[in-house]
Amino acid sequence: MNQAFIYKPTQSNRELERVVIGRATQDGAGVKLTRVLTQDLQQRLDPFLMLDSFASDDPNDYGGGFPDHPHRGFETVTYMIAGRMRHKDSAGHEGLLQNGGVQWMTAGKGVIHSEMPEQEAGVMEGFQLWLNLPAHQKMCTPWYRDIQSHEIPEFTTAEGVLVRVISGESHGKSGAINRSAALYPTQALYLDVHFNQGGFFEQALKPEHNAFLYSYRGATEVIGRNGEVKNVACHHMGILQNKGDRVQLRAKSGTQVLLIAGQPLNEPIAQHGPFVMNTRLELMQAVEDYQNGLLTP
Repeated sequence: MNQAFIYKPTQSNRELERVVIGRATQDGAGVKLTRVLTQDLQQRLDPFLMLDSFASDDPNDYGGGFPDHPHRGFETVTYMIAGRMRHKDSAGHEGLLQNGGVQWMTAGKGVIHSEMPEQEAGVMEGFQLWLNLPAHQKMCTPWYRDIQSHEIPEFTTAEGVLVRVISGESHGKSGAINRSAALYPTQALYLDVHFNQGGFFEQALKPEHNAFLYSYRGATEVIGRNGEVKNVACHHMGILQNKGDRVQLRAKSGTQVLLIAGQPLNEPIAQHGPFVMNTRLELMQAVEDYQNGLLTP
């Protein structure tokens, strides 16, 4: 670590509330993954509904991929850090998400799509985040954007920490996705932070935003208000307390961590598999529309 850095703890630092271990499961056509953010945490981490981590060097773990399946009422953010993801949807869109790229899809009133992972140099690894939509946007027109790796803004701090800004803003750098708060009030912050030389990283957070981090390479330390340090081990998620307007992290060389935050919607969550609405009646309508072929343009 850079010993020239002088750390000064402040009362504005977010504390680590708790550490969560993901649950091994399967989805799609038998794809093995770890569900890091599970359904029981949806209210606590509103507006985030789910975070899956998938990684394997064995094609038998993911070869079946995610064949045609529907979504309504939320957004999916797929981030590939090794390998590729080929996708198609019912609106006629098709693309290939490359290593280091992101697909941001707004399902809105409904879309049917498929996602087929492909290895590169024998490895396939990535994440999928589910981000809720507010009630007034749940039936919006579906939309998506493939963001290849070179399109994701990056910067390196004086400490040598590389930050990829997928959405939101960090240290004056705007992310690949920035949208109107009136239409998308969640205002998600999504950072991929690489401690290439070890050291410290500080990120401003709005006090009202829920926030968490996921260490996917190495372990990350969260520095509290009085300088106390709590550890988030590799392949663990750390939920941050809501008191404070910043988070300060410290890690050794080679550590990589996702830092995610957003404005809670404070709306009822009604979920049935790939449909996320506000009421049971809306869920029943979503299932009926899917069965009647109304999710296909």
